[in-house]
Amino acid sequence: MQGNAPRLEIRNLTRLFGGARVVDDVSLSISAGQVTCLLGPSGCGKSTTLRMIAGVDMQDSGEIWVDGRLICDGRFSLPAEQRGIGLMFQDFALFPHMNVADNVAFGLNGTRNEKRARVEELLEKVGLMRLIEAFPHQLSGGEQQRVALARALAPRPRIMLMDEPFSGLDNRLRDGIRDETLALLKGEGTAVLLVTHEPEEAMRMADEIALMRGGKIVQRGAPYNIYNSPADKAAVGFFSDINVICSTANGALADTPFGQFLAPGVPDGADVEIVFRPQHVGIDFDRGGKGPLPTAREGVAARGTVQRARFMGSESLIEFKMDDKDAIIRATVPNVFLPKVGTPLWLTIRRDRCFIFPA
Repeated sequence: MQGNAPRLEIRNLTRLFGGARVVDDVSLSISAGQVTCLLGPSGCGKSTTLRMIAGVDMQDSGEIWVDGRLICDGRFSLPAEQRGIGLMFQDFALFPHMNVADNVAFGLNGTRNEKRARVEELLEKVGLMRLIEAFPHQLSGGEQQRVALARALAPRPRIMLMDEPFSGLDNRLRDGIRDETLALLKGEGTAVLLVTHEPEEAMRMADEIALMRGGKIVQRGAPYNIYNSPADKAAVGFFSDINVICSTANGALADTPFGQFLAPGVPDGADVEIVFRPQHVGIDFDRGGKGPLPTAREGVAARGTVQRARFMGSESLIEFKMDDKDAIIRATVPNVFLPKVGTPLWLTIRRDRCFIFPA
């Protein structure tokens, strides 16, 4: 290992299929104990990137480094089994004819006693010692996932690649097992690259998110920064529902039903989109001369008419047709709020939670 080299580093990784760039000049690095998530829609190149790092597929160009050592550059390639990389996929792929102990021990080197000690250590950590002699068909989905995790960690891989490993679990199990898995991986000091198309999973697990689209990484950063400082409209919309108001820049300002918004650097006459999330729409019940005007942060109030209201469990979703421009605006309100269709209400939006992008 060289100095403070990242545990895993990929440089300008590119993969072509039929002339199309499925992975296009992707670079990232991950330190020991860090969890990075490749997040993006199906077909964006996430799993292909993982397969190249694992040694299952060969890149057309670019380099893969582990602990400062080049392991693959498109010509030279270290065999997959020598890379010190563990794999976990949607299919747990446990051997049905082997019991839990033998599944976890598969691929381990050392004496029989050394293997047994490592197996028991990991099964203790995942809470499955009581099932050490059980066979896969006797386990629940969550238990099978934990066995697969223990098997992947048994050889002490420096890097763990995970391709949507929790997608086969029901929602009640998923959160707990994700948290247990994360704690175990960090405890082992493993660098983790997780692939998912679920923003919630990425936000819950990742130290850093790399947002992929069309084979490229379009934005990288901590979950908070990716969510609150998105690179473009598509990045906002990937994490939540969005509202979009169209306008035209004039003097670095854009007029909307909610007042003017700053549009710095946008030339006069250029179309812009003001993007904001439903949870940042407020309902101004004091509007109508009886209450204070909205604050500078909230801008100008605009009137809309209720088109639909639905209770979603922890919140209510209300859809408004705005008086100005007939725009449709969606708002979420905590708890139960179900105004009748046709009710006029005044709305405000959090100006500090709006994003302005060229149309």
